[in-house]
Amino acid sequence: MAPWVGTELSALNPLRAVWFTLAAAFLLTLLLQLVPSSLLPGCAVFQDLIRYGKTKHGGPPRPAACQAFDVPKRYFSHFYIISVLWNGFLLWSLTQSLFLGAPFPNWLHSLLRILGAAQFRGGELALSAFLVLAFLWLHSLRRLFECVYVSVFSNAVIHIVQYCFGLVYYILVGLTVLSQVPMDGRNALANKIILISVAYVIGKNLLMQARWFHILGMIMFIWSSVHQYKCHVILGNLRKNKAGVVIHCNHRIPFGDWFEYVSSPNYLAELMIYISMAVTFGFHNLTWWLVVTYVFFSQALSAFLSHKFYKSKFVSYPKHRKAFLPFLF
Repeated sequence: MAPWVGTELSALNPLRAVWFTLAAAFLLTLLLQLVPSSLLPGCAVFQDLIRYGKTKHGGPPRPAACQAFDVPKRYFSHFYIISVLWNGFLLWSLTQSLFLGAPFPNWLHSLLRILGAAQFRGGELALSAFLVLAFLWLHSLRRLFECVYVSVFSNAVIHIVQYCFGLVYYILVGLTVLSQVPMDGRNALANKIILISVAYVIGKNLLMQARWFHILGMIMFIWSSVHQYKCHVILGNLRKNKAGVVIHCNHRIPFGDWFEYVSSPNYLAELMIYISMAVTFGFHNLTWWLVVTYVFFSQALSAFLSHKFYKSKFVSYPKHRKAFLPFLF
């Protein structure tokens, strides 16, 4: 057994604790939504916190107090602005360290140590972290482009708590990726030496460090991103005429691409993007699989609520479509 395996399985660092807690919370929330509403006491505040956009119309009546905390859904773009800037900075810092041997800023280095940076060596892991952080930045940049030029937002809203969580989320995800860069657990000087050593290995012998799972992860990332983009284009075009002019903000039944199988293929593609990053990490990164688990349950919850909305609004909604996973759920 490789020496890092025991470390991976035994340490529950702060980052893993956060992602495990989030995954468990969304799993519980999803299970509660699967229980018939007649068996559970209604809680408008709880439903308001887990629903956003069109799915808010499918829940219980919203108290006026809840509406005071509404934020326009079009503010989704703020998440990706923050992500492009923050994760762009992290990517730049990692690039400087790997290729030029420059140490991370002291405050960033200390923060990573607190969060539970990887305490083992491994050039492959450093290359994996570099690729995943690049994927995350490209994903955020594309989503920002889609929010500005592709999506057509109505007057739908999200809760202020959801908005704040979205702002923090991409900061935390970027730090999670960067924390997977190998660091020595002894002292800052040793960490700097190791980063310089890794920089030589990665910078001078990049192709020699590449593994099959890096290539597979990249292919999966591109494939998933293309399908997510197609799905967002389909959704945007439902509110435009053939000339590309927005003519309404109503909801219609989408068709084409993965919409033929599930109601929310954009959420499925999001999950696949994060799985592609897990593959890029070499399949065995426990921290990132906890991130994937959170993404799975959070996207499954959103997809389930969207599926219920479509079925309640459209009598002719395709009966063969599932909510999130083709043929399964």
